[in-house]
Amino acid sequence: MKTKIETWKCVEGCGACCNLDPSDRPDLEDYLTPEELDHYLSLVGEKGWCINFEQETRKCLIYEQRPRFCRVQPDSFQEMYDIDPSEFNDFAIECCRQQIEGVYGGKSTEMKHYNREITQIN
Repeated sequence: MKTKIETWKCVEGCGACCNLDPSDRPDLEDYLTPEELDHYLSLVGEKGWCINFEQETRKCLIYEQRPRFCRVQPDSFQEMYDIDPSEFNDFAIECCRQQIEGVYGGKSTEMKHYNREITQIN
């Protein structure tokens, strides 16, 4: 019998997490330091999109230098959200799905692409 395994990864061409609209994230001060919160708010541009997100290519212009709160990694999730590294994969997948649904819609091309990219059938 074949099994479906989902493994979190960032999917190129998505960018849903670059929609930083603070009204969608009312608990920012719960997991960002005051300095990070100021930095986060300084990145919010037109229609809530990060000023470093290139809409046309859907790529981050500062990817290698992006702040900690933009990094989806076990250590940053443990620090910010108190997520045990063993729970990282499932938690990150759920976060991405919620963000993609909120930005593009649950039946969007982006959601279908994300689900296809993170799924392996063994």
